Amino acid sequence: MGTGRSCGPLPRPSGGAAVTRGPAPKPHAVRRNLHPGAQELAPDVRPGRELPKALGITTGGAKRFWRTWSAAPQTAAWTETDWAELEITAKLVDEFFKGDIRIAGEIRQRVAKWGATVEDRNRLRMRIEDPENEAPAGGSPEAQITDEELYKMLSQ
Repeated sequence: MGTGRSCGPLPRPSGGAAVTRGPAPKPHAVRRNLHPGAQELAPDVRPGRELPKALGITTGGAKRFWRTWSAAPQTAAWTETDWAELEITAKLVDEFFKGDIRIAGEIRQRVAKWGATVEDRNRLRMRIEDPENEAPAGGSPEAQITDEELYKMLSQ
């Protein structure tokens, strides 16, 4: 039944790049299929909104979530209804960091609508002008506490 042939991966050219189908793209090719409704987001660091005290957010993870999203490039065009959604989601994130991991899917669905990941932004036809200028992940003491909270929650 076997032919004695190996079905291993295709050989790589001497440069080490993976073999792909079709001709190589031109070095200075310009995409012409851009969507007319695509959003170009400025990578500017924005001050963001203050976390409303009335929400009663207590965990460091939810506070970091609020800081991240309130200053995100996507919020430049947000209306009050969008900010209300962020408040609701921040409450869910607070509960998540308190240990209710059943709501993780709900949180993921909500942030996907705002363009949380590169894949989400591609689907929504959003593009951040220069992703190299995005703020790096914080190493503040509060962020370390949040990581510890998450570790404890996931190791239970």
